[in-house]
Amino acid sequence: MSKVDSNIQKKMDALITELEKHNHQYYVLDDPQISDSEYDQLFRELQKLETEYPHLVREDSATQRVGDKPLDQFKKRNHAQPMLSLANALTKEELMEFDERLHRLLDKNQNDDLEYFCELKFDGLSINLTYIDGTLSYAATRGDGEVGEDVTHNVKTIRSIPLKLKTTKPPKKIEIRGEVVFPIKDFQKLNQSQAERGLKVFSNPRNAAAGSIRQLDPKVAAERPLTVFVYGFGEYEGIRFVDLSEYQKYLSQWGFKVGQYKKTCKGTKEVFKFYDEIHSKRDSLPYEIDGIVIKLSLVSELDQAGFISRSPRGMIAFKYPAKQEKTKIEDIIVQVGRTGALTPVAVVTPVSVGGAMVSRATLHNQDEIDRKDIRIGDQVVIQRAGDVIPEVVSVLIEARSGNEKKYQLPKKCPVCQSVAEKKEGEAVLRCINQQCPAQKKERLRHFVMKDAMNIDGLGERIVEQLIDDGFVKTYADLYRLTKENLLTLEGFAEKSSQKLLDAISASKNRELYRVIFALGIRHVGERTSKILANHFGEFKKITTTTVDELEAVHEIGPEVAKSIVQYFKDKETLREVEALFKILKPKNPDVSKAKKGIFLDQTFVLTGTLPTLSRSDATKQIEEQGGRVSSSVSKKTHYVLAGEDAGSKLEKAKLLGIKIINENEFKKMLNS
Repeated sequence: MSKVDSNIQKKMDALITELEKHNHQYYVLDDPQISDSEYDQLFRELQKLETEYPHLVREDSATQRVGDKPLDQFKKRNHAQPMLSLANALTKEELMEFDERLHRLLDKNQNDDLEYFCELKFDGLSINLTYIDGTLSYAATRGDGEVGEDVTHNVKTIRSIPLKLKTTKPPKKIEIRGEVVFPIKDFQKLNQSQAERGLKVFSNPRNAAAGSIRQLDPKVAAERPLTVFVYGFGEYEGIRFVDLSEYQKYLSQWGFKVGQYKKTCKGTKEVFKFYDEIHSKRDSLPYEIDGIVIKLSLVSELDQAGFISRSPRGMIAFKYPAKQEKTKIEDIIVQVGRTGALTPVAVVTPVSVGGAMVSRATLHNQDEIDRKDIRIGDQVVIQRAGDVIPEVVSVLIEARSGNEKKYQLPKKCPVCQSVAEKKEGEAVLRCINQQCPAQKKERLRHFVMKDAMNIDGLGERIVEQLIDDGFVKTYADLYRLTKENLLTLEGFAEKSSQKLLDAISASKNRELYRVIFALGIRHVGERTSKILANHFGEFKKITTTTVDELEAVHEIGPEVAKSIVQYFKDKETLREVEALFKILKPKNPDVSKAKKGIFLDQTFVLTGTLPTLSRSDATKQIEEQGGRVSSSVSKKTHYVLAGEDAGSKLEKAKLLGIKIINENEFKKMLNS
């Protein structure tokens, strides 16, 4: 580097440091030290130098926060460690059950208080920030938990996120998890501006945050006052922390914005106190929250607790009661779901509930209508169930005028006029016609959704047009669409038509479990789809299996087994699915290793803390070799893998005469 370059670099470095300091003061600490005009002057000075000396521009420069070129599409990013969803507790009794389960999992005496780290549950968009050697490498949305969308270009515009960690000894690599939030006052201003310009109005701050981050043009995100609160971690290397309180201190030191309200609590009594304290402050907070998050404080205990399905066992969201408002039922209509369920929906006088405008609310089923005596014309109390789905809570009987009308669900499907049936033991009335247009629309919406075939650009409106115009009658028809078909639809031009066709074509090679989930088989969710894919290895085997064979598969019960077999017994459905699989080339899982694994069909129970292996690492190695991991010891257990501080599970294993092994013995078995 020449002497001139060296001097210019020093000047630019000083400006970058100065600007980042003021960014931190303003966007993280809410304590600006200089005026906006003074900041702009420093920014322009740096910009001028970078224009003259482009070869000296640093990645973490303040000028790099606003990208200049819009993207054509989002890339996909694999999370090094999955982003799991939290289970919910809605009552104090449910939280007590969570606490009791953890005592059993950790082999703790029920009288000993567990240590929990409690913080706010922000209502925003989950984000995963990956830093390598202290520099922000990329940012991704949660996506399906394993693969998200790369939104680095937009995240860099959020000034509460450091482009470089404020430390001389950064971790070699770390995934930092957080929530992108839209402050309530700014959200209201945005909606007012959108309405004045005749643009889309967002239903709540969370949707506004998600919509801003998922812009292809980073300038749109840069114009919006987003902020990020960080709290979690995924994979990390080159750093150690004992508990979550210590981790939060690292986050603050590195320059992140962490929640103001957080507390390490001893036992559930202190958790309840924190919950009530935050509840009293909820309406005065500048951002939306819908509860608190409770986590085992010690990282070793979090790891020991492990996870089930898509949720960590050592964490839970303790939700606040949904916000309620009064309104009037103007009418009751019926929606037909993908499984034929007829759901009564109340059309209500529009009202804002917890920041979202609500004009419809679910009534669930006829039994619920009768139990609450809900009538057309009633004044009612509605809430957003789980702060998401609006529902009618109660009727204001005293407000009745006598003109209200009782309601009874129709005996025929309102769409195809087929007879509706109610099976014994079910509260739901169902249309039994598999070819019902309403069911087809719902099935196709499910088929293309992000967690299933993930076809970008194929939204609800386009699905309706494709079916109404007769272009799509089966799943296979979707892959036979032409540009000429799409150009006849409202809102489509050459470029948008080709873009959608490319997205449809790209979905032909999705993982097998995604295709199984996309079919929308009753009782078969994403977790069960993965189990089926990993067990059978290819789709054809699933279509010909029996109830007995399915029940023999770990985690598949009789109800699910019966539903799968019935699905493929329907001749029309089977023809449709077979036609689809002549077009698709799904990625089948490699089951050969598991089928030949040394732990094939053997059950392990893990207890205590292992010297070098984490609970999740040991579980992964067992499952890769065809084994299973259970949380409880029984006569069906083959091995108990025990570490330090092993408790009651170890004692039970001794009583039952089950083989007990340590980590060294486990590794020898693997190496053999």
